[in-house]
Amino acid sequence: MMSSESKKKKKTKVKLNLTRRDVLTVTAAAAGSAVIAPLITTGPLSPFGGLKEQQITGTASDQHLHETGRYRWGMVINLDTCIGCEYCLRACSATNDVAKDKPWNLVVEEKTTTGATFFFSRPCLHCQDAPCVEVCPVKATYRRDDGLVVMDYDKCIGCRYCEVACPYDARKFNWEARSDDNPYIPTWGIAEVPRRPRGVIEKCTFCIHRIDKGLKIGLEPGVDPEATPACVNICPVGARTFGNLKDPESQVSKLLADFPTIRLREELGTDPSVYYIPPKEGL
Repeated sequence: MMSSESKKKKKTKVKLNLTRRDVLTVTAAAAGSAVIAPLITTGPLSPFGGLKEQQITGTASDQHLHETGRYRWGMVINLDTCIGCEYCLRACSATNDVAKDKPWNLVVEEKTTTGATFFFSRPCLHCQDAPCVEVCPVKATYRRDDGLVVMDYDKCIGCRYCEVACPYDARKFNWEARSDDNPYIPTWGIAEVPRRPRGVIEKCTFCIHRIDKGLKIGLEPGVDPEATPACVNICPVGARTFGNLKDPESQVSKLLADFPTIRLREELGTDPSVYYIPPKEGL
Protein backbone atom coordinates (compact mmCIF):
# COMPACT_ATOMS: atom_id res chain seq x y z
CA MET A 1 0.00 0.00 0.00
CA MET A 2 1.34 3.42 -0.92
CA SER A 3 2.05 5.88 1.83
CA SER A 4 0.54 9.36 1.73
CA GLU A 5 4.03 10.74 1.02
CA SER A 6 4.42 8.44 -2.00
CA LYS A 7 1.08 9.55 -3.37
CA LYS A 8 2.17 13.17 -3.24
CA LYS A 9 5.10 12.41 -5.52
CA LYS A 10 2.94 11.18 -8.38
CA LYS A 11 3.46 13.05 -11.63
CA THR A 12 1.06 15.75 -12.68
CA LYS A 13 -1.74 14.56 -14.93
CA VAL A 14 -2.00 16.82 -17.96
CA LYS A 15 -4.95 16.98 -20.32
CA LEU A 16 -3.88 17.41 -23.92
CA ASN A 17 -6.09 18.89 -26.60
CA LEU A 18 -3.90 18.24 -29.61
CA THR A 19 -5.33 16.28 -32.52
CA ARG A 20 -4.53 12.57 -32.70
CA ARG A 21 -4.37 12.50 -36.48
CA ASP A 22 -0.96 14.11 -36.62
CA VAL A 23 1.97 11.73 -36.90
CA LEU A 24 5.03 11.91 -34.66
CA THR A 25 8.00 11.27 -36.90
CA VAL A 26 11.46 11.29 -35.40
CA THR A 27 14.84 10.21 -36.63
CA ALA A 28 17.36 7.93 -35.02
CA ALA A 29 20.90 7.38 -36.23
CA ALA A 30 23.37 5.16 -34.44
CA ALA A 31 26.78 6.66 -33.76
CA GLY A 32 28.94 6.45 -36.88
CA SER A 33 26.04 5.29 -39.03
CA ALA A 34 24.45 7.14 -41.94
CA VAL A 35 21.21 5.16 -41.66
CA ILE A 36 18.17 7.18 -40.60
CA ALA A 37 15.28 5.32 -39.00
CA PRO A 38 11.94 7.13 -38.78
CA LEU A 39 9.99 6.45 -35.60
CA ILE A 40 6.25 6.89 -35.31
CA THR A 41 4.18 7.15 -32.15
CA THR A 42 0.47 7.17 -31.66
CA GLY A 43 0.32 8.81 -28.23
CA PRO A 44 -1.98 11.69 -27.31
CA LEU A 45 0.52 14.40 -28.24
CA SER A 46 1.72 13.28 -31.68
CA PRO A 47 2.22 16.77 -33.13
CA PHE A 48 4.96 15.99 -35.66
CA GLY A 49 4.46 15.72 -39.36
CA GLY A 50 5.79 16.61 -42.79
CA LEU A 51 9.42 16.94 -41.79
CA LYS A 52 11.69 18.60 -44.29
CA GLU A 53 14.54 16.61 -45.76
CA GLN A 54 17.23 18.95 -44.47
CA GLN A 55 16.03 18.39 -40.91
CA ILE A 56 16.04 14.63 -41.25
CA THR A 57 19.59 14.67 -42.57
CA GLY A 58 20.73 17.14 -39.96
CA THR A 59 21.41 19.99 -42.37
CA ALA A 60 21.34 23.27 -40.45
CA SER A 61 18.89 25.93 -41.58
CA ASP A 62 19.94 29.56 -41.73
CA GLN A 63 16.36 30.86 -41.85
CA HIS A 64 16.71 32.47 -38.42
CA LEU A 65 19.61 34.59 -39.68
CA HIS A 66 17.20 36.67 -41.74
CA GLU A 67 15.16 37.87 -38.76
CA THR A 68 15.41 41.44 -37.52
CA GLY A 69 17.23 42.34 -34.34
CA ARG A 70 20.49 41.20 -32.81
CA TYR A 71 19.00 38.16 -31.10
CA ARG A 72 16.65 35.32 -31.81
CA TRP A 73 16.12 33.33 -28.66
CA GLY A 74 15.62 29.62 -29.13
CA MET A 75 15.75 26.31 -27.34
CA VAL A 76 16.99 22.81 -28.13
CA ILE A 77 15.34 19.93 -26.25
CA ASN A 78 17.11 16.57 -26.31
CA LEU A 79 14.41 13.88 -26.27
CA ASP A 80 17.07 11.19 -26.02
CA THR A 81 18.28 12.70 -22.74
CA CYS A 82 15.01 13.76 -21.07
CA ILE A 83 14.04 11.46 -18.17
CA GLY A 84 10.51 12.78 -17.67
CA CYS A 85 11.14 14.12 -14.17
CA GLU A 86 8.85 17.13 -14.76
CA TYR A 87 11.33 19.47 -13.07
CA CYS A 88 10.89 21.87 -16.00
CA LEU A 89 7.13 21.95 -15.51
CA ARG A 90 7.44 22.56 -11.77
CA ALA A 91 10.14 25.24 -11.92
CA CYS A 92 8.24 27.06 -14.66
CA SER A 93 5.00 26.94 -12.68
CA ALA A 94 6.71 28.28 -9.57
CA THR A 95 8.77 31.02 -11.25
CA ASN A 96 5.85 32.28 -13.35
CA ASP A 97 3.16 31.52 -10.73
CA VAL A 98 1.20 29.29 -13.11
CA ALA A 99 -1.97 27.47 -12.05
CA LYS A 100 -1.35 23.77 -11.40
CA ASP A 101 -4.03 22.64 -13.85
CA LYS A 102 -2.78 24.91 -16.67
CA PRO A 103 0.98 24.30 -16.95
CA TRP A 104 2.90 26.25 -19.57
CA ASN A 105 5.34 23.36 -19.99
CA LEU A 106 4.05 19.87 -20.74
CA VAL A 107 5.83 16.56 -20.21
CA VAL A 108 4.26 13.51 -21.82
CA GLU A 109 5.37 9.89 -22.06
CA GLU A 110 5.56 8.57 -25.61
CA LYS A 111 6.71 5.34 -27.29
CA THR A 112 8.54 4.56 -30.49
CA THR A 113 7.35 1.90 -32.92
CA THR A 114 9.66 -0.57 -31.18
CA GLY A 115 8.02 0.18 -27.83
CA ALA A 116 10.91 2.19 -26.41
CA THR A 117 9.76 4.87 -23.99
CA PHE A 118 10.83 8.49 -24.26
CA PHE A 119 9.50 11.71 -22.77
CA PHE A 120 8.28 14.59 -24.87
CA SER A 121 8.19 18.10 -23.42
CA ARG A 122 6.78 21.27 -24.93
CA PRO A 123 6.97 24.95 -23.95
CA CYS A 124 5.61 27.71 -26.18
CA LEU A 125 7.53 27.41 -29.45
CA HIS A 126 7.78 31.18 -30.08
CA CYS A 127 7.00 30.91 -33.78
CA GLN A 128 8.33 33.56 -36.14
CA ASP A 129 5.20 33.33 -38.29
CA ALA A 130 2.85 32.76 -35.38
CA PRO A 131 -0.85 32.12 -36.10
CA CYS A 132 -1.71 33.52 -32.66
CA VAL A 133 -0.23 36.88 -33.64
CA GLU A 134 -2.10 36.96 -36.93
CA VAL A 135 -5.54 36.38 -35.43
CA CYS A 136 -5.37 38.73 -32.43
CA PRO A 137 -7.82 41.57 -33.21
CA VAL A 138 -6.30 44.01 -30.69
CA LYS A 139 -2.59 43.19 -31.12
CA ALA A 140 -2.35 41.93 -27.54
CA THR A 141 -0.12 39.16 -28.88
CA TYR A 142 2.91 40.26 -30.86
CA ARG A 143 6.40 39.14 -31.84
CA ARG A 144 9.40 41.14 -30.68
CA ASP A 145 12.55 41.75 -32.72
CA ASP A 146 14.30 39.05 -30.68
CA GLY A 147 11.77 36.45 -31.84
CA LEU A 148 9.83 36.17 -28.59
CA VAL A 149 6.05 35.99 -28.93
CA VAL A 150 4.68 37.90 -25.98
CA MET A 151 1.41 39.05 -24.42
CA ASP A 152 0.17 42.50 -23.41
CA TYR A 153 -2.31 41.51 -20.73
CA ASP A 154 -3.72 45.04 -20.54
CA LYS A 155 -4.80 44.82 -24.19
CA CYS A 156 -6.12 41.24 -24.12
CA ILE A 157 -9.92 41.10 -24.44
CA GLY A 158 -10.22 37.36 -23.81
CA CYS A 159 -11.61 36.45 -27.24
CA ARG A 160 -9.44 33.30 -27.23
CA TYR A 161 -8.79 33.54 -30.98
CA CYS A 162 -5.09 32.94 -30.30
CA GLU A 163 -5.86 29.83 -28.25
CA VAL A 164 -7.82 28.36 -31.14
CA ALA A 165 -5.22 29.37 -33.73
CA CYS A 166 -2.20 27.92 -31.90
CA PRO A 167 -1.41 24.53 -33.47
CA TYR A 168 0.59 23.45 -30.40
CA ASP A 169 -2.00 23.90 -27.62
CA ALA A 170 0.43 26.24 -25.87
CA ARG A 171 -2.05 28.85 -24.61
CA LYS A 172 -4.23 28.77 -21.51
CA PHE A 173 -7.25 30.92 -20.64
CA ASN A 174 -7.92 32.26 -17.16
CA TRP A 175 -11.58 31.57 -16.52
CA GLU A 176 -11.50 32.66 -12.90
CA ALA A 177 -9.58 35.09 -10.74
CA ARG A 178 -6.98 33.07 -8.86
CA SER A 179 -6.79 32.88 -5.09
CA ASP A 180 -5.13 29.46 -4.83
CA ASP A 181 -1.85 28.62 -3.16
CA ASN A 182 0.74 27.58 -5.71
CA PRO A 183 1.85 24.05 -4.65
CA TYR A 184 5.21 24.47 -6.41
CA ILE A 185 6.24 27.47 -4.29
CA PRO A 186 8.73 27.60 -2.59
CA THR A 187 10.07 24.07 -3.28
CA TRP A 188 10.61 24.67 -6.99
CA GLY A 189 11.13 28.43 -6.96
CA ILE A 190 9.65 31.77 -6.00
CA ALA A 191 7.18 33.72 -8.15
CA GLU A 192 9.07 36.35 -10.13
CA VAL A 193 6.13 37.82 -12.07
CA PRO A 194 2.58 38.86 -11.08
CA ARG A 195 -0.36 36.53 -11.59
CA ARG A 196 -2.35 37.20 -14.72
CA PRO A 197 -5.89 38.54 -14.22
CA ARG A 198 -9.15 36.77 -14.95
CA GLY A 199 -10.25 36.79 -18.58
CA VAL A 200 -6.88 36.80 -20.34
CA ILE A 201 -4.77 34.25 -22.18
CA GLU A 202 -1.35 33.29 -20.86
CA LYS A 203 1.55 31.12 -22.01
CA CYS A 204 5.26 30.35 -21.71
CA THR A 205 7.42 33.45 -22.17
CA PHE A 206 10.90 31.83 -22.10
CA CYS A 207 11.11 33.72 -18.77
CA ILE A 208 11.25 37.01 -20.66
CA HIS A 209 11.66 38.97 -17.42
CA ARG A 210 14.97 37.18 -16.80
CA ILE A 211 16.20 37.69 -20.35
CA ASP A 212 15.48 41.43 -20.39
CA LYS A 213 16.84 42.09 -16.93
CA GLY A 214 19.93 39.99 -17.59
CA LEU A 215 20.81 41.81 -20.80
CA LYS A 216 20.54 45.17 -19.04
CA ILE A 217 23.20 44.18 -16.53
CA GLY A 218 25.50 42.43 -18.98
CA LEU A 219 24.45 38.81 -18.46
CA GLU A 220 24.15 36.29 -21.29
CA PRO A 221 20.89 34.33 -21.55
CA GLY A 222 21.62 30.63 -21.87
CA VAL A 223 24.95 31.04 -20.06
CA ASP A 224 24.19 32.99 -16.89
CA PRO A 225 21.46 31.28 -14.83
CA GLU A 226 19.95 34.59 -13.71
CA ALA A 227 19.18 35.43 -17.35
CA THR A 228 18.11 31.93 -18.43
CA PRO A 229 14.63 30.31 -18.40
CA ALA A 230 13.85 28.42 -15.19
CA CYS A 231 13.08 25.20 -17.08
CA VAL A 232 16.60 25.15 -18.53
CA ASN A 233 18.33 25.85 -15.21
CA ILE A 234 16.44 23.16 -13.29
CA CYS A 235 16.92 20.23 -15.70
CA PRO A 236 19.07 17.64 -13.88
CA VAL A 237 20.29 15.99 -17.09
CA GLY A 238 20.83 19.05 -19.29
CA ALA A 239 18.10 18.08 -21.75
CA ARG A 240 17.23 21.74 -22.42
CA THR A 241 19.60 24.29 -23.91
CA PHE A 242 18.76 27.95 -24.47
CA GLY A 243 20.49 30.75 -26.33
CA ASN A 244 20.79 33.05 -29.30
CA LEU A 245 20.15 31.28 -32.60
CA LYS A 246 21.87 34.13 -34.43
CA ASP A 247 25.15 33.54 -32.63
CA PRO A 248 27.05 30.66 -34.28
CA GLU A 249 29.09 30.29 -31.08
CA SER A 250 26.07 29.85 -28.81
CA GLN A 251 25.41 26.39 -27.43
CA VAL A 252 22.07 26.12 -29.22
CA SER A 253 23.70 26.91 -32.57
CA LYS A 254 26.41 24.34 -31.94
CA LEU A 255 23.84 21.67 -31.11
CA LEU A 256 21.94 22.42 -34.33
CA ALA A 257 25.18 22.07 -36.27
CA ASP A 258 26.18 18.81 -34.58
CA PHE A 259 22.86 16.91 -34.32
CA PRO A 260 19.91 16.12 -36.58
CA THR A 261 16.92 18.05 -35.23
CA ILE A 262 13.23 18.41 -35.93
CA ARG A 263 10.61 21.07 -35.29
CA LEU A 264 6.90 20.60 -34.63
CA ARG A 265 4.51 20.84 -37.58
CA GLU A 266 6.97 22.79 -39.66
CA GLU A 267 4.84 22.16 -42.73
CA LEU A 268 2.51 24.86 -41.38
CA GLY A 269 5.20 27.47 -41.98
CA THR A 270 5.22 28.70 -38.39
CA ASP A 271 9.03 28.66 -38.10
CA PRO A 272 9.21 27.58 -34.41
CA SER A 273 12.15 28.57 -32.23
CA VAL A 274 12.24 25.22 -30.40
CA TYR A 275 14.21 22.34 -31.91
CA TYR A 276 14.19 18.70 -30.82
CA ILE A 277 16.97 16.14 -30.87
CA PRO A 278 14.98 12.93 -31.44
CA PRO A 279 15.29 9.83 -29.26
CA LYS A 280 17.21 6.79 -30.41
CA GLU A 281 15.24 3.76 -31.43
CA GLY A 282 15.20 1.17 -28.65
CA LEU A 283 16.03 -2.47 -29.26
